Amino acid sequence: MSTFTFTPTAELRDVTLRDGLQLTGKLLSTERKVQTVRELLRLGVPAIELGSMARPDLVPTMANTLEVVQALTPQELEKCWIWVATPGHVAKAAAAGARNFQYCFSASDSHNRANIGRSTEDSLAALPQAVEYARDVNGQIQLCIATSFTCPFEGRVPEERVITIANDPRAEGTTDIVICDTLGQAVPAQVSSLVGRVRDETPSRRIVYHGHDTWGLGVANTLSAIQAGATLVDGALGGLGGCPFAPGASGNTSSEDILFATRPSWLEPDTFAQLVELSEQLLVELAEPNRSKAAQGARSKAKAFEWVISPEAGKDRHPAAAAVVGSATPATEGDH
Repeated sequence: MSTFTFTPTAELRDVTLRDGLQLTGKLLSTERKVQTVRELLRLGVPAIELGSMARPDLVPTMANTLEVVQALTPQELEKCWIWVATPGHVAKAAAAGARNFQYCFSASDSHNRANIGRSTEDSLAALPQAVEYARDVNGQIQLCIATSFTCPFEGRVPEERVITIANDPRAEGTTDIVICDTLGQAVPAQVSSLVGRVRDETPSRRIVYHGHDTWGLGVANTLSAIQAGATLVDGALGGLGGCPFAPGASGNTSSEDILFATRPSWLEPDTFAQLVELSEQLLVELAEPNRSKAAQGARSKAKAFEWVISPEAGKDRHPAAAAVVGSATPATEGDH
């Protein structure tokens, strides 16, 4: 049984298939994405972001998102989220079978115009219609605030800006609020401060934290967010990730690193080993480096540590997996 579970507890949402793939050069097939969703669910990952409604000409790796939705069962889709930015996105995704929607826009106007092509006010104005479309299918919709800490064009974002958006009456009906360190520039005290204010000064909703590891504080910021009240946190396999419209960022906080740090009750050394192997296989296919420190540790020679994967076990399950550790492929940039 897993020990030293981090408290208070929070669940992981793996965002590999959305934020993790945005800047990769290869489109994964519908079948491969569906297989990844099912494998993550089988291992015990409680929530998954499976894709985005972003325009495929701008984000080609998201082109088959609706096909992925249509291939999954209603029971599987209960644990899956889809990124949306307009009411029309919600309607199209709902028609395909999606029921959990992450309605995202930026706290800073400059990034929202670069990322979504409209002002923050325009995104807020459209939110009630998006909420209505989600309700029509008995779905859930999150209020996702990108650039909650810093903006690549405007610099530091005042906390009051985020609190004002969170309290806007047009956000009524959103079930969760997602606080995003889009550029990975926040520090733990900063994360604790903003998440704590969202907890204390805004309507009662589940708080989700989405972080990046640009400055090496991805896990520290995630733990700080959990201590301040976040109960769902985002990560991506191998630290994959990036947004084409957020210069200066790097990959998401690694799912493996978050899980190793938080030790949820379902995570056992063998489960962790399988997750690492799944990640390694995916990174081989994408020709991407493995940025996860925990995954690298799991491949170390410290054989007496139960979380280290024996070379024999890894080869038995996935013969090609061991080849990816230490890849020299250049890192990509970005996120939401």
